[in-house]
Parts: sequence; structure tokens; C-alpha cells
Amino acid sequence: MALKIRLARAGSKKRPYYHVVIADVRAPRDGRFIEQVGSWNPMLPKDGERVKLNEERIKHWLDNGALPTDRVLRFLADAGLAERSERSNPNKAKPGKKAQERIDAAKQAEEEAKAAAAEAEAAANEAPAEEAASE
Repeated sequence: MALKIRLARAGSKKRPYYHVVIADVRAPRDGRFIEQVGSWNPMLPKDGERVKLNEERIKHWLDNGALPTDRVLRFLADAGLAERSERSNPNKAKPGKKAQERIDAAKQAEEEAKAAAAEAEAAANEAPAEEAASE
């Protein structure tokens, strides 16, 4: 039997509250579970006690082959119960297609403005030199 340490949602609409449970992978998200080993209340402030874990039982289930989901693994890593490898997705940080077009247009307009300013400055520098030569 494959086991997962995962979140089961509780709480009312727009007021989430999650139980950290040990469940069979085939069971529905909010359905049957084997044991409740903690809770997560995302409505509390981050410096408060949002996550509560029964560390002894989680260690027991990890030793017996239960695999945590990504979110639960974050909680376990913060508690020092498991190690979470760093992920790298450089494409996620890139702006979308439309935003990239806006950035390119802004850069192009900025370059044109610099070129126009450079031309105006060059013309201003040439004009006094011509006047001084004619005098």
C-alpha cells in the first residue's frame, strides 16, 4: 500500500484550514485517511503558529515508507524532519509574451529618445563652432 503525507482541506468557503494526514494514494483528497498528524491554518499570520505537527508520528510514518507531498515537505523541512532539495525553474521567472513585448517596446522607445538627444547635442555643439569660425 503506497502512503502519502498530504493535506486534507477543512474549513468553510474562503476560510481554508488543512489537516496533515497519512492516506493511501488512491483515497480522495478529503476522503478516507489513516491518521491525522498535524494541521495548517494559512489564515494565521506567518510569524504565528500556522503549522502544527506531531513529529513523533511523522517520523514513524516516514520510516514506514510514506512520501510527503511538495507542500508538506516544505513544512517538514522547516521543522527539521526531512530534507528538501532546491528546485530551479528559470523559465518561471521570465515575463509572459505580452509583458515581454511591452518591455521590448519600452527599450526601443528609450533607445530612440537617447539617439534623438545625442543628435540634438551634436547639432548644438556644431552650431557654435560654425559661428566662431565665421567671425
